[in-house]
Amino acid sequence: MSSLAPEQIFASQKAGFDTLYSLAAKSFEGFEKLVELNVQTVKSTLAENQELVGKALAVRDPQELLALQTSRTQVSAERVQAYWRDVYAVLNGTRGVFAAAAEAQLKKAQDDTQAYVDTLAKNAPAGSEAVVTAWKSAIGAAAESATSAYEAAKKAAKQVVEAAETNASEASKTATQLVAAGKAASAPKK
Repeated sequence: MSSLAPEQIFASQKAGFDTLYSLAAKSFEGFEKLVELNVQTVKSTLAENQELVGKALAVRDPQELLALQTSRTQVSAERVQAYWRDVYAVLNGTRGVFAAAAEAQLKKAQDDTQAYVDTLAKNAPAGSEAVVTAWKSAIGAAAESATSAYEAAKKAAKQVVEAAETNASEASKTATQLVAAGKAASAPKK
């Protein structure tokens, strides 16, 4: 006797498709945000470069040009930092949605499997307790293994994100130090 009614199968498939379409919508939403961010960045960069060329053509001495270049370097470093913070925010938000969906699906699959095993145990013929116990043990071990694999993958992903954040922070500090060194070098000697 099967414990899976056609309604349960249909509901499970519908939930799976709903999750799939929800994740696809979130992916496209993240993609749209990245495209919008890139369009804004290109527009502002073009406008700033046009202004910079105008200022550079109006420069009268090399010291003014060096000061203009130094100030532009600092602004560029700040803009790059802001851009990557925004990219990280979009990607992290999208990743969070996927992680939550994966965790929910894993939990649901484990619950469904446990319910199926419990139904089998209830409907098992007399004398099959050893087989049912073996099934429960095997499925419990598989569930623990899947959970630990998921937790390990989640931990590894977190470490990758933390490493990327650290690298971005270090690059930002280095850019700031280079700008400061450039300002110090271009400062008029007394």
